[in-house]
Amino acid sequence: MDYYFVTYGLTLIAFIITTIAQLFVTTTYKKYSNVRNEKNMTGAEAARELLDKNDLHDVKVVEVSGYLTDHYDPRNKEVRLSSNNYRGTSISSVSVACHECGHAIQDKVGYVFMRIRASLVPVVNFSSYAGYISIVLGMLFSSINLIWLGILLEIVILLFQIVTLPVEIDASKRALKELDYSHFFNSNELKNGRSVLVAAALTYVASVASTLLQILRLILMFGRRND
Repeated sequence: MDYYFVTYGLTLIAFIITTIAQLFVTTTYKKYSNVRNEKNMTGAEAARELLDKNDLHDVKVVEVSGYLTDHYDPRNKEVRLSSNNYRGTSISSVSVACHECGHAIQDKVGYVFMRIRASLVPVVNFSSYAGYISIVLGMLFSSINLIWLGILLEIVILLFQIVTLPVEIDASKRALKELDYSHFFNSNELKNGRSVLVAAALTYVASVASTLLQILRLILMFGRRND
């Protein structure tokens, strides 16, 4: 009874953590999406100015579809901003744009955790598919070795998420520094921009916590069967 309570309890806790983090980032982003920055600067304009200021003239700023699909593509040297942030003049739009430029700056200076994360991408892409497939096959064929292989592959994903944390936190720090030094925001806007970036960072913390709890649940489930 206690065993099942613990395993299902871990799943519930992971779900609650992820949901709260997503709600927090969504509500914070939406709140400051309705607050126009004093300079009436779009996310695209802020990104372009910040990149040029850091001698990243070769990095393009492009618009992509979707909601909060913003990211930096190191292979094509592109800061990709969702339409709301590319065209928007809100505090959220400029904050997110500068965060993605922070990744471009990391790429330029060879930020070590970004390099480690990039090297893990192929392995993680494989692990994300193979992990649970291995666990399911292990259960079907009563193979504890396949099950533990699947758990190890899930641990690889956890390691990737842990490495991602300093990458995202550092990008936000770089963004806040640029927002301040480049005078994109006044002091009050800078405070609000920090709220947006902190909320976004918490989603990565929540992902680590959620994955850790799920792995612990799997270990408890199959470790008990192995005994």
